[in-house]
Amino acid sequence: MKRARAGGVLLHPTSLPGRFGIGDFGPEARRLVDFLAATGQAYWQIMPLGPTGFGDSPYSAISVFAGNTALISPDDLVQAGFLEAGDLADTPDFPTDLVDYGKVLVHKRALLERAFDTFERRRADDAGLRRDYEEVVESEAWWLEEYALFAALKDEYGSADWLSWPAELSSRRPAALERARADLSRRVDAHRFFQYVFRRQWLGLKRYANARGVRIIGDMPLFVAHHSADVWARPELFKLRADRQPAVVAGVPPDAFSATGQLWGCPLYDWGQLRDEGFMWWIERVRRGLTEADVVRIDHFRGLAACWEVPYGHETAERGSWVETPGRELLTAISDALGGGDLPLLAEDLGTITRDVDRLRDDFGLLGMRVLQFAWSGDPQNPHLPHRYTHGVVGYTGTHDNDTVAGWQAARSGPAAGKAGRRELDLCLRYLDTDGAELHWDFIRAVHMSVAPLAIAPLQDLLGLGAEARMNSPGRPDGNWAWRARPGVMIEELGERLRSLTALSGRLPEDNRPV
Repeated sequence: MKRARAGGVLLHPTSLPGRFGIGDFGPEARRLVDFLAATGQAYWQIMPLGPTGFGDSPYSAISVFAGNTALISPDDLVQAGFLEAGDLADTPDFPTDLVDYGKVLVHKRALLERAFDTFERRRADDAGLRRDYEEVVESEAWWLEEYALFAALKDEYGSADWLSWPAELSSRRPAALERARADLSRRVDAHRFFQYVFRRQWLGLKRYANARGVRIIGDMPLFVAHHSADVWARPELFKLRADRQPAVVAGVPPDAFSATGQLWGCPLYDWGQLRDEGFMWWIERVRRGLTEADVVRIDHFRGLAACWEVPYGHETAERGSWVETPGRELLTAISDALGGGDLPLLAEDLGTITRDVDRLRDDFGLLGMRVLQFAWSGDPQNPHLPHRYTHGVVGYTGTHDNDTVAGWQAARSGPAAGKAGRRELDLCLRYLDTDGAELHWDFIRAVHMSVAPLAIAPLQDLLGLGAEARMNSPGRPDGNWAWRARPGVMIEELGERLRSLTALSGRLPEDNRPV
């Protein structure tokens, strides 16, 4: 990744405003890009774009290759001729500040079905559309054919848990798969079309951003959900039992987020099988991720040095063990396949980090992460303190897993804060030399003024929003991933203030110099 001073904003597309109950790739996304360009921000960081399953988490998608069709813009479907303007007239009265995923998915699916009907009528006579569609479908066939069948079977059996399907399908008997492909051919074709539209809309938005000097930072979860098309299609790549349940699952031991650790439930990779295949599954995953984004953040990067493996069936992540993984071999294979040189990857190196993780990150020239909310332990050598930042890190006020800065401050200043919380806040105020009246801007200023090449703030912190705007609380089973920005929040006064700080800290694109 190019190491020049720059600024950016973290906001998942689901959190954009809009009338369809969830943010999408349409007009509001382009309005955000215009805001970023006008304020001198060089990066828009997002979360994974995969189709979400239980819990609505983008980090637990039912496919690491497919796109979340709820992000498809109905407005842009009208512009493309797949819907009529009248098709949008019966849009429900959705909440403006939260995503009601159940209601949204039903409505969006109905619109996509109408669009598919139109596509079927048009493609016989529209040679250009047919050629474009076939080009996308053929180039993506290596994952799309399995995913489209998986999605059609999910429709048929009403569940993404493929272990609940008939045994001949969950165990992938060839004859049963061929019968299903024939019997569900129209459903399979519909899911191909949905992914075609997703890809065309997202790549169009990325081109729009790039043309205005805004680069996209994507996000790649290290692990894959067990209920995914990926595990169903390639079970040999994962540590599964004979009944295809995971043998061991991923997580992290007890940490600052949870006293019992985090149990993610994802099956662990069979690294021996991946190595035997030349890591091609991973190479293609990264290659594709870098067509959807300019830079990709690898979530839970420390898992490329060692993974916390917990026996399947445990209720917490407390009793597990660290098992080494061949991350150096993997990154070497990826680098060789992509032509060598520095990889356009970021390393999410938070949590329990050991020297081997640091060496792996540094040897491949990846930037790490520093989060200002983690800085207030009382240790002047805490690496999250801005005076400890280096040219090898990205500075964040907080991430999607943190409270907002205003929420963090409120939790440490009220009567229930406790001595430890008040001590953290007092240290923070003294370090930043502030009375805390606008602590969110104090945080933003601190990371921008640091030597970190890239400084990023979630939109919630730019807006000074409280805990009600938190995106995710790790360990909480529900109520996550639903926050949305209200219409009109990116006002001129906010833009002027952000651009002024970006200029003052030498992070405007025209002032960029390698560091």
